[in-house]
Amino acid sequence: MPDIHEKYTNLKESLAGLGSVAVAFSGGVDSTFLLKTAHDVLGDKAVAATARSLSFPERELNEAKAFCARENIRHFVCESEELEIDGFCNNPVNRCYLCKNELFTKIWNIARGNNIAHVAEGSNTDDNGDYRPGLQAVTEHGVKSPLREAELNKEEIRALSKETGLLTWDKQSFACLSSRFVYGESITPEKLSMVDRAEQLLLDMEFTQVRVRIHGDMARIEIPPAEFEKITGRGHAEKIHSALKNIGFSYVALDLGGYRTGSMNETLPPAPAVAP
Repeated sequence: MPDIHEKYTNLKESLAGLGSVAVAFSGGVDSTFLLKTAHDVLGDKAVAATARSLSFPERELNEAKAFCARENIRHFVCESEELEIDGFCNNPVNRCYLCKNELFTKIWNIARGNNIAHVAEGSNTDDNGDYRPGLQAVTEHGVKSPLREAELNKEEIRALSKETGLLTWDKQSFACLSSRFVYGESITPEKLSMVDRAEQLLLDMEFTQVRVRIHGDMARIEIPPAEFEKITGRGHAEKIHSALKNIGFSYVALDLGGYRTGSMNETLPPAPAVAP
């Protein structure tokens, strides 16, 4: 297996071979590292495209804009309101596919309108082991996944981000707010706002990794187990309970399993066995 710096070299060579690319840019750890590397290699032939929607907090959009402004990267913001996609609000198990299908269609329109030859997104090898219906849209739209192709995982991307001076190297992982809903529960603007406000409260209290999952009128909080004592101490539990009740939740619970990605996928039935 190549070491981390060999992978980084392979990534840069792969991006150089594209000639020009529009990066689907959320401002998170992975897409920031991919965009910065692409811009280092391709200069003005690497651009960023970010979707504005109710599932994407304004703070994240503002950080994405600020990064592109600092790095002098052309940045396109497109309106991508998932709630208008047929079936999306019902939160089916392929919700992420429906969203990515629309997103990549719009980014390809931006790319073609600016003579950009390719579209790329920031999934890494850690995404290979979870239920990721959005990757189907990646394949169908011919979108490149340079980080996965270079066999980089999340830990390696954080390490390389730190080496290259990116402030996002230790940024908490983020996924769109729609991922906080149990499959089958209706997604509405009001509920998205409730989740956003609840997570912002916890971020303001300096919890390092946060998810507020919504189950009807109950908020299920996921934080790292190492921070359980913090949430129960110094009056934090009472403050959080009161604030989330004011936001609109009837019940507030702490998930003793702690933060983990894709916890809503735990409710899915196991995949059928494949015959040898």
